[in-house]
Amino acid sequence: MDIKENIFGMTPEGKKVKIFTLEKSGIEARVITYGGILQKLAIPDKEGDWDDIVLGFDSLQGYLKDDSYLGATIGRYANRISEGIIDIDGEKIQLPQNDGKNHLHGGERGFNNVVWKAKKIKNDESIGVKLTYISEDGEQNYPGNLKTNVTYLLEEKKLKIIFEAETDKKTPVNMTHHSYFNLTGARRDILDHELKIKGEYYLPVNSDLIPTGEKKKVENTPMDFTTLKKIGARIEDVEGGYDHNWILNKENNRLEYAAEIVEPQTGRRVKLYTTKPGLQFYSGNSLGFNGKKNTFYEDHYGLCLEPQYYPDSPNQSDFSFSYLEPGDKYEHKIVYEFDTVKNIE
Repeated sequence: MDIKENIFGMTPEGKKVKIFTLEKSGIEARVITYGGILQKLAIPDKEGDWDDIVLGFDSLQGYLKDDSYLGATIGRYANRISEGIIDIDGEKIQLPQNDGKNHLHGGERGFNNVVWKAKKIKNDESIGVKLTYISEDGEQNYPGNLKTNVTYLLEEKKLKIIFEAETDKKTPVNMTHHSYFNLTGARRDILDHELKIKGEYYLPVNSDLIPTGEKKKVENTPMDFTTLKKIGARIEDVEGGYDHNWILNKENNRLEYAAEIVEPQTGRRVKLYTTKPGLQFYSGNSLGFNGKKNTFYEDHYGLCLEPQYYPDSPNQSDFSFSYLEPGDKYEHKIVYEFDTVKNIE
């Protein structure tokens, strides 16, 4: 087990950005303090050959210009809020409208755009880094001073991400992780990846990708991933590609299996576990830029699986969501489990 700490670069404001390299059981993960970003995740294939399975950039400059949230920690509120308006005890609060008329991923300066403080962690089971950031009252117009922690822990064949938050004013919190996975090491697109989601219902959206409020069965639709299916099999039947939230078949707040992705040629498999009730699947519909090793990331060169509360939950009474109150603690756990499959049907 090993943790290395280096300087990754400097922000335009002169803040140092560190990179932490975690190595354990043949897996390597790199985390940078800018944006709480997972910069690298290298795992072996079925022949024992290693590849980096998350999209990203080789330098800080790429992340400073990035508007695709590659590998980022997302907050205060992941996904979209309709017209950027929340209502807290009868007070309407206008959040930044940074996605057309809607609010997306915490606003114009979300948790993906700030420098976090970091502390190394090492024990018998895991190595990792704990990131801390205080989002001040009024930041992006959110109420309350919000103390947030994001902890990356590398364990035997697993990467755990733990989100924690406490506030001094009632405020919405919905944090998630936004890596773009490509189990080929970005050698080709993800349309041949196979996906399974433990969810029999999904949330239809309007033209602005805001849920309509309906909960629709996936059966006999392109949204049916109840068994392993190729992502590209019916993507053409989904206008714009996949960017929808699935209702997970699980108990809220319990860490349970939610999804998995398999790449048939390499045999790599990633299983996802979460404590949250929803999973946003995004098929990388709007990429088109150079990433690591000057690789051009075309559309569908990465896929995101983002566990979270349902989009626009503060404005939809039928959606499972509760504001974080002073004295309470927000917690969200995500676990990625890695292995290989020799023979895939």
